[in-house]
Amino acid sequence: MIRPYSPSDKSTVLDIWRAASAIAHPFLSQRLVTEAEAMIRDQFLDLAETWMIAPGATPVGFIALLGNEVGGLFVLPDHQGKGYGRALLDHVQARREALTLSVFAANHTARRFYEAYGFTPLEERLNPFFKHKEIVMRLPS
Repeated sequence: MIRPYSPSDKSTVLDIWRAASAIAHPFLSQRLVTEAEAMIRDQFLDLAETWMIAPGATPVGFIALLGNEVGGLFVLPDHQGKGYGRALLDHVQARREALTLSVFAANHTARRFYEAYGFTPLEERLNPFFKHKEIVMRLPS
């Protein structure tokens, strides 16, 4: 069900990111979304350790790590609330001593999810790329 990302998954990851991001980040301008997608496609996926979750033949979500930082956790909107995000976090938590992440302050659903999982807020800051407040969170080991 959870497997490593392969380069052939790139378009699937972008589709998942686009669909989930539209729900999670309605406050982002189309210009920023387009620029972020290009960064994910052209740089981020090549640097990250990414895991896919596929309850069937087609992946419905992914988690991407940069070291101990969760750079992205996205699940298709129709598959949210079914435990896939938690399964992905469980998978990477078993491979790391501690995890950190940044979540937009305005993304209340994700914040509640991460807090319920056990992440605690460390600081609030302005994201330099998106120019929106984000909260840095940590999952203690």
